[in-house]
Amino acid sequence: MRNIKRRIFEIIQIGRDQDGISIAFDFFIAVVIVLNLFVTLIETFDFTDPYMDTLQAIDRLTMMIFGVEYILRVWTAEFLYPKKSTFRAKLAYMRSFYGVIDMLTFLPYFLPIFFPSGIVAFRMFRVARIFRLFRINTYYDAFNVITDVLVEKRDQMFSSVCIILILMVASSLCMYSLEHDVQPDRFQNAFSGIWWAMSTLLTVGYGDIYPITSAGRIVGIFIAFLGVGTVAIPTGIISAGFVEQYTKLKTVSSYSDEFDIRFITLRVQEGHPWEKLTVAEILLPPGMILVVISRGNQTIVPRGDTVLETGDKLILGAEGFKDEIGIKLKELILRERHPWAGRMIKDLNISRQTLIVMVRRGDKIIIPDGSLILQAGDMVILYTKKDVRDSVEIEL
Repeated sequence: MRNIKRRIFEIIQIGRDQDGISIAFDFFIAVVIVLNLFVTLIETFDFTDPYMDTLQAIDRLTMMIFGVEYILRVWTAEFLYPKKSTFRAKLAYMRSFYGVIDMLTFLPYFLPIFFPSGIVAFRMFRVARIFRLFRINTYYDAFNVITDVLVEKRDQMFSSVCIILILMVASSLCMYSLEHDVQPDRFQNAFSGIWWAMSTLLTVGYGDIYPITSAGRIVGIFIAFLGVGTVAIPTGIISAGFVEQYTKLKTVSSYSDEFDIRFITLRVQEGHPWEKLTVAEILLPPGMILVVISRGNQTIVPRGDTVLETGDKLILGAEGFKDEIGIKLKELILRERHPWAGRMIKDLNISRQTLIVMVRRGDKIIIPDGSLILQAGDMVILYTKKDVRDSVEIEL
């Protein structure tokens, strides 16, 4: 049962290149999300009963799919949080950002069945399903550049928002002083001018509230000019952040040296001495390391508690012959100014499809985890297909 649960977990998580079932599930869920949102929009129009019945049936079906997916994610949460107990792992997922989104996606649909009196409020909560689109964001690395830029430029964005708020309050007070006497119904108090200040500073200008005195119009002109510059501040910050982010991705290999590396392969057949042993229990010759385990369609970065199974193909770090098994590895030597030097592996801006499987530091070979801090001069062994540009692929 645990193997079945693990396989279900692998399927419902983001699919790897070689796991066709998981990739198909990701595509299926993305289609269901878009279909559900489409039905939600179409339901706002007036249709005859046959069409409305069809829309409601599609809506009900997609809600059931979301509910089943949520149950499966809660059931397999122990693999998402392997360091937590089963109960704490389930609780951690349910309290996480995506866990809350997954729950709000389908739960308001079924609540009116148990609480009919609150059907209007629950219908409003169903709008939360729009956040389900964030799930699509997790399937593509390119979308995450937006999040990376906002996180990296959060201090500058906060400063620009503060400037906008200060100008908005100042503009509202100024216009209230000039226009209150002639337009008491429009500028009743300082807060009445905030709407005008917001629409003017953000260069929208709805025209429902506007100055009619000469002094008010002159001040309005200056505020409109200030608004152009104010809007340009966060726009410039985000644009510069995108340029920096993509430049960083393109120049990851600018301050590094790369060399081909070869590996020997070993298959664990039935009756092999290493069968059913953990990686920590096997004895390797000096200078040799187990780098990757190929198990069916999976590529596993081994840890000490990883159990070797019959049929596993082991990739051992030693000079040997070339064997085609569809795995590409790269060797990367970090220079002094390399963007990765001095950073933890978990903080690196690399694709989810890129794994650092080994780090050689001097005469020491390190099997890395997320907390390992890379240093200049480290030799990094990567399992990747995309993110290291202008590199020579090593096919095993």
